[in-house]
Amino acid sequence: MVLFLAWIALTAGAHPLIKPPFLVSPLAVLRGLRDLFWMDQCASDAAGQMQCHIGASYLLQSIGWSSLRIVASFTLAALVAIPLGILMGAYEPFNRLLDPIMAPLRYMPISAFIPMFIYWFGIYEGQKIAFLFLGVFVYLLPVVVSAIRAVPDELVQTALTLGATRGQVIRTVLLPAALPDIFDSFRVMNAISWTYVILAEFVNTQKGLGYLIQFAGDHQKTEQVFAGILVIGVIGISTDALIRFGNHAFFAWKEEQQ
Repeated sequence: MVLFLAWIALTAGAHPLIKPPFLVSPLAVLRGLRDLFWMDQCASDAAGQMQCHIGASYLLQSIGWSSLRIVASFTLAALVAIPLGILMGAYEPFNRLLDPIMAPLRYMPISAFIPMFIYWFGIYEGQKIAFLFLGVFVYLLPVVVSAIRAVPDELVQTALTLGATRGQVIRTVLLPAALPDIFDSFRVMNAISWTYVILAEFVNTQKGLGYLIQFAGDHQKTEQVFAGILVIGVIGISTDALIRFGNHAFFAWKEEQQ
């Protein structure tokens, strides 16, 4: 609230302390949001000016494309990271083999891989999905490993004593006990995805929130840049709440034990 009031104070009046395009007022951002909602398609004309046709919501189309890329990459990352993390957490030899390869990836700037992904996957959807996949995978994998290892050893030993095989221990003890923590980590992975999608959509695309923000910035439409950022923030908060609700609905027993 303090930041919002300071924003109003700095940009209010006919002669604001900070003038556009460096910083625009909240009212201008709302106008920018309105403009984005009613834009159908934008492109640069011969003079380099932004030209937009009015019609179906360009903003809704951008949200749809960005969401589709995030869902696809997130699903692929989960399909790879969760089984691999379970194996690394349950089998120490497997962990010693792969951890020296996987661990350094967490400390590398993911954006530095963009040129390589362009070389490997081209400049179309494959590059964007691969980039978002890596951004989620490198952080989700250690979470899965830690969740598996955090399962109390007495549960594992009890199952082994009762005659369970190692595979049965993984299916009936380790995975059910670790799933609440893994699912809760999706909130962080969701935030990472919405951060990286902006970078992914800077490369040869005319669809998505990243392109929308970049295009508005190139044409000094600061109010639309702020509007795009606001939209991403709202989507991030909404999806975070949805994941949190799902975690409570699916794993209420975990909360009752705490």
